[in-house]
Amino acid sequence: MVVTGGVAYAEPDDEPAADETSVQEKVIITGMRGKSRSVMDSPVPVDVLSSDEISDVPFTDANDIIKTLVPSYSLARQPISDGGTFIRPATLRGMPTDKTLVLVNSKRRHRAALVQIGGSGTQGPDIATIPAIALKSVEVLRDGAAAQYGSDAIAGVINFILKDSPEGGAFSADFGQYYEGDGFNTTLAGNFGLGLGDNGFVNVSAEYSKADATQRGEQYCESWVCVDVNSPDFNPGNTSIDGYDLDSFIAGLDSADYSGSGVVQPWGQPNAKAFRSFVNAGYTIGDVELYGFGNYSNSEADGGFFYRYPGNGTIENIRLEDGSLWSSLNLFPGGFTPRFFGNVIDYSGVVGARGEWDNGISYDFSGRLGHNEIKYTLKNTVNPSLGDMSPTSFHPGDLINEEIQLQADFSKEFETGLASPLLFAFGASYMDESYELVGGNFESYTDGPYALPDPYGFCAAGAPTAAGAAVIANGSTLDCADDDDPVYQALGVGSNGFPGYSPEFSGEYTRDSYAIYGDLSADVTDALFLQGALRFEDYSDFDSELVWKVAGRYEFAPNFAVRGSVGTGFRAPTPGQQGTTNVSTRLPNGFPVATGLFPAGGPVAGALGAEPLKPEKSTNYTLGFTSSYDAFSLTVDFYQIDLEDRVYAISTLDVSTDASGDADAYQNYLNLLNAGVVGAESIGGVFYFTNAFDTSTKGVDVVGTYSKDWANGSSTKFTASVNYNETEFDSDVGSLLNDEDQYDFINYDPKVRGVFSVSHQTGPFGILARANYYGESTNSDGSNAPLRYQDYGAKVQVDLEGSFQASEAVKISIGARNAFDQYPDKAELGDSCCGRIYRSGDVIDWQGGYYYVKLMANF
Repeated sequence: MVVTGGVAYAEPDDEPAADETSVQEKVIITGMRGKSRSVMDSPVPVDVLSSDEISDVPFTDANDIIKTLVPSYSLARQPISDGGTFIRPATLRGMPTDKTLVLVNSKRRHRAALVQIGGSGTQGPDIATIPAIALKSVEVLRDGAAAQYGSDAIAGVINFILKDSPEGGAFSADFGQYYEGDGFNTTLAGNFGLGLGDNGFVNVSAEYSKADATQRGEQYCESWVCVDVNSPDFNPGNTSIDGYDLDSFIAGLDSADYSGSGVVQPWGQPNAKAFRSFVNAGYTIGDVELYGFGNYSNSEADGGFFYRYPGNGTIENIRLEDGSLWSSLNLFPGGFTPRFFGNVIDYSGVVGARGEWDNGISYDFSGRLGHNEIKYTLKNTVNPSLGDMSPTSFHPGDLINEEIQLQADFSKEFETGLASPLLFAFGASYMDESYELVGGNFESYTDGPYALPDPYGFCAAGAPTAAGAAVIANGSTLDCADDDDPVYQALGVGSNGFPGYSPEFSGEYTRDSYAIYGDLSADVTDALFLQGALRFEDYSDFDSELVWKVAGRYEFAPNFAVRGSVGTGFRAPTPGQQGTTNVSTRLPNGFPVATGLFPAGGPVAGALGAEPLKPEKSTNYTLGFTSSYDAFSLTVDFYQIDLEDRVYAISTLDVSTDASGDADAYQNYLNLLNAGVVGAESIGGVFYFTNAFDTSTKGVDVVGTYSKDWANGSSTKFTASVNYNETEFDSDVGSLLNDEDQYDFINYDPKVRGVFSVSHQTGPFGILARANYYGESTNSDGSNAPLRYQDYGAKVQVDLEGSFQASEAVKISIGARNAFDQYPDKAELGDSCCGRIYRSGDVIDWQGGYYYVKLMANF
């Protein structure tokens, strides 16, 4: 046995036999030091997903696969969510994805470049970059493990184990479409292994996927604007806007949405395509095993923003240099919906050497590099402040996250008279991290002439100047005495929808850290296993942390045992959370002011009371039991996660230079001015991430399996997994969240989730049925006013699949995901507007039924 990356790889003779498929026979390495254990023998709950189980899921995105098989893992589709359209945030046990540590081959996986703006500011790894065909198994540790693995492992650990076969391979082709006739999906994937003589291997996997967009909304028709030409409420907005013509407007509605969805504002999954690959290799020289693995992924996707209609503050009349009227309706006759494109480039590499010295100490030395980059493009929009000089396509900028880590892990067994040798594992790690905001093109952030009223000096004190008189003489309708004349109109700055990163708000944020750890574990008696871990980490951008964990398992009988753990953990705020800026420009008084997210440790936020972020700290408790009776197994685990200093974004603080206006806003301006903040007069609003409040999350996981072999040679397997999870505030939230946000923080998502599956195999034929259960939930609306509520009922979505083993190598499957075409309840509250039928952030899939055919060939 040798330790690597904080966990151990089992030698081939420690692996379970190929025909051992029941849960209690699966061997795990996640959460253990030096020695693998079976799932049932583990002192903490671990789900093991085999390659067969992974391939049986009618998804290819690793996010969706884990969501399908692990009830405590949740994922939502997020249209109109800036970068969240391209990298979807997830939760494990109710905790955001950056509180779950992700490993590949037991090595830490680098984070994505995206920081979710608002809320908890999640920045975690993008596991969609891992092709499913590359996976030998996935282990999901559902317990806090920061004392073993370091920062982020508060909710648990997900360990992706890559295929390592030196021979053979596989090819799969997957085609499908939604019942609605859209969202056609193609996935082609291949894997092959090559032997390097008798001492090594190279295993290569690659995947290409393409998914068309879906549309689950309806035409935009609200009380303020309705562009449904068949509705008696048809109302195009302000028809006095230059360039408006009814026939041209109606004809232009088809092209208002760049994607051609048929509505001006689509709701659904985005267009997406991706190429993803992984290579895993190893070679033994004498007593030393050299290993390496890495990936390259390149994906593209696009999604929309909200529809811009005549008179909405963006499509407004202005006066050009010759005094004539103009609006962006001249570019987009039916209004426009900005289209956001993201190109995500991800690559990584890990190399290492492991073995055992003559003194019995096992070692593993490794180094890794991880890089994730998002390149943004914005089309079908304008920089309003540039007027008729504005382009309609922009490059707002890029985000880059990069990590370098060096690690050394050791372990040694000591005979101490216990039932098993005492295993002592220890090691050290050094990590360097950087996060960079790369500036956009000039037109994406510049303040053009129409950012200010009367840019050409046509008027003074309500009367025309010489310049104004000149344009009037040439036929202009300029009326300086009319306060509503377009000459006084000021428009927004930057590419509308997503302003570019200006040089002022671009740059790089870096830090480094080191860690040391120790771990002891042993079977104290034949019935009692104990494990303890201690870890110290020190970061260059805040103080050090010391965390611990103890875990144990006591076997009362061969088929019944109690297990539990208690420990502390932490999550270090990422460089992205500490350094990212997301600033847009608005004109509340006709002058461009910046409003948005500023770094908590920077001068702007600091002048308004912000303090540099500090680690989130957790205390985790788990208590449960495992039992098995012949072909039946059952595990039940209760847990509690108390999280202190949870990172969250404050509500926006208004800033104003108007001493006669809002007193708090003016005081915020004075605070900025007194702090020497350059450009204080151009800042209109500030929010930032802060260690906001404490929460307590409680729940229970139940997993049961039963297998039955029949006399005719067929077999049936039943699996049931249920998760109950609830979170409550454990400190005063104060004014940080309004009443609506507080209510939705607790009640928005279902508290109960379950997955129930049955598979039957008889000869070459196989049948799989899976029911996905989502419990009730409630949404609220009406912040700072009497709240209104909508209850959402429980839903069950059923997957069905039939397969035929055409030959020893070829398997054909036909199936349906959400076979009975079940949707969540329709949204009725005011926060679901603008053509939206279902809550866009609902964890219950709202795309409808999907049918597919899949070909799998092994060779």
